[in-house]
Amino acid sequence: MRKILFLSFIFFYSSVLFAQKNLIPMPQHLEISKQGSFPLKGNLTVGAGAFETQAKYLANQLESLLQTKVTLKKSGPIRFQKINNTAVEKHDYYELKIDPSGVFIAASTESAAFYAVQTLLQLVEENQASGSIPALEIKDYAKFTYRGAHLDVSRHFFTADEVKLFLDYLSRYKMNKFHWHLTDDQGWRIEIKSHPKLTAIGAYRAVTDDVKDSKLTKDGRYGGFYTQEQIKDVVAYANKLQIEIIPEIEMPGHAQAALAAYPELSCAGGPFQVGTTWGVMDDIYCPKEETFALLEDVIDEVVTLFPSHYIHIGGDEAPKTRWKTCAHCQEMIKKEGLKDEFELQSYFIKRMEKYINAKGKDIIGWDEILEGGLAPNATVMSWTGIEGGIHAAKAGHDAIMTPVSHMYLDYYQGNPQSEPLAFNAELRLDKVYSFNPIPKELNAQEAKHILGPQANMWTEYITNFKHVEYMLFPRLLALSEVAWGTSKPEAYKSFENRVIHEFAYLDRKKINYSKAIFELNGNIVSRDGKMYYELSTIKNDNTIRYTTDGTAPTVQSAVYKEPVVVDRTMTINAANFSAARMVGSVLKQDFVISKSTGKSVQLLYEPNEAYQANGTATLVDGVYGNKQYFKKNWLGFNGKDLVATIDMAEQVSFSNVELNVVDQNASWIYYPQAVKVYVSQDNQNFTLVQEVGKEVIAKSKGTIKLSFEKQHAKFVKVEVQHLNKIPAGSGGAGSPAWLFVDELSVY
Repeated sequence: MRKILFLSFIFFYSSVLFAQKNLIPMPQHLEISKQGSFPLKGNLTVGAGAFETQAKYLANQLESLLQTKVTLKKSGPIRFQKINNTAVEKHDYYELKIDPSGVFIAASTESAAFYAVQTLLQLVEENQASGSIPALEIKDYAKFTYRGAHLDVSRHFFTADEVKLFLDYLSRYKMNKFHWHLTDDQGWRIEIKSHPKLTAIGAYRAVTDDVKDSKLTKDGRYGGFYTQEQIKDVVAYANKLQIEIIPEIEMPGHAQAALAAYPELSCAGGPFQVGTTWGVMDDIYCPKEETFALLEDVIDEVVTLFPSHYIHIGGDEAPKTRWKTCAHCQEMIKKEGLKDEFELQSYFIKRMEKYINAKGKDIIGWDEILEGGLAPNATVMSWTGIEGGIHAAKAGHDAIMTPVSHMYLDYYQGNPQSEPLAFNAELRLDKVYSFNPIPKELNAQEAKHILGPQANMWTEYITNFKHVEYMLFPRLLALSEVAWGTSKPEAYKSFENRVIHEFAYLDRKKINYSKAIFELNGNIVSRDGKMYYELSTIKNDNTIRYTTDGTAPTVQSAVYKEPVVVDRTMTINAANFSAARMVGSVLKQDFVISKSTGKSVQLLYEPNEAYQANGTATLVDGVYGNKQYFKKNWLGFNGKDLVATIDMAEQVSFSNVELNVVDQNASWIYYPQAVKVYVSQDNQNFTLVQEVGKEVIAKSKGTIKLSFEKQHAKFVKVEVQHLNKIPAGSGGAGSPAWLFVDELSVY
């Protein structure tokens, strides 16, 4: 009997331990006690102590959760206390102790007390069915002071109530900054009383297919804006959730909605329409006095609405096309002693920064504000990669890390075949969780300038709030743990289990979320000179069945037991099965095998960190990249050539080289100018055997074939020359062009 009781205790204690480890984000220190539990049944009393606001908030939340009366008094079994010791040096430090006598919250600040409440509420939800919270002790704090998320309301508009829901989601997971993207080419969303046409004209655009089911104005336009009263209400709501709202007023680019209202602020004079397409527009603010006067008026009203320390002024993707041909701009460059249009943008940003600083605020800008010289007090939001953040930190400026490689939530989070429409790139849950906001290139002193991470929700393809939820969850959970500083990429599976557990909460709240982590995944690996296709799923109760002849898998198809050898051109179709029923969608992968498939490749220049796919193996894995989906199976180079040397392992005969490239100018991606093929026996001395120029490439439709006399060689070098600068008259003119390349096939 004693043995049975002992085993029962071990089972109970293990269950308790597991339950408390479902917290997200995981606390810095968590210790489970064996000393009983605190009962949740009956009437509860919350003692306010030093944190009356948080005590009231907790009492209201407990009443809603437990459907029982919760009394607020000066003291009680659930009580608050302010910490006054060295622990306050930690950001948002709090302690939470639970034992049979009560719940004790000690916090260093109002926000820290709020985060303690969020942890406690997760524990209450977790243990509600059992009627008590097991005894435990938590000592917790945030690694980063900036833990942000961004929402673009310009491309598609979301109501004030929907924005409040977004804030609710952030607060549960201890996020503390909300970057509100309020102006862009496709819509101006903030009421400015001194310039009413900004919303009367700039807040609405002509209807396109993406908004055909939306609520339109009487004259058939799409859009909307927030009144100043609505903004004040949202800001007050965020303040209760300990979230700072940072407004973004874009300048000098992404200004077409404003120029539609006030065309005289442009270089060309208009007329303009509010943007109905995505991408980068050439018409931007002209740096003349009437432009600065209007923007200063805008800032005057913005600073009265947002108590935030920051105002985000954009600064990204500002083509210099109009400035180069504008007499006023060229005269200003001479007058101010500027070198070029990039320094003119720096002049624009610095002038606006000076005005904003005079209002007691600091600016944040996307990393393009580094071009031409960084404004004196600016904080850099590093999005094109981590380099902008590194540059800023080394120069003594603060930086917020939001690189496209890890922090863009408008990317697919699963197989595009089964996911809703998204931007043509991929960002899975594990990639978000793997992000370290502090670059290894920084020393300890420089690292102090990294304020924290932020995830961005751009909404070109996100037309309604349910879709926003879907793109936010579950990636917000990974972001929260990265930002709090307790993520452990090496223990990703443990985090994944907590995410799956959290799905029950999302279901109860009717929050839409992606189940991409349950997908069947395929992974190409090379081993012992052979190439294999590995299949995996986190659902252990299902059986994977597959075919290699292109037919759909059925319950009679082969059961997957080990990686499939890929030694010929084939199509693998695979799916999960439970009993006699297929679960989920079919995973399809085509392989086209050539003499270079699976061989070793060396690159002269590394691809951009956001578009590295599976590294150099991507170029010879037998898989052709989807030309509408750039993240997977493509290597992307920004302002660089692809120079790839393939080691064929032995001397082989061949007379053809084939490769795939992309031409999608709206995304700044262009065909190469030339492609050259060289051969070598020793990887030192190379001979040019064929080259093609831009005329042939333009006719290739993206698949470039080079034929030549039969060669016998061990090394093949392929040189793909990028366009260099985007030409005048195109979106992003003057910026480095992107080059995307996949599959170097040797025949």
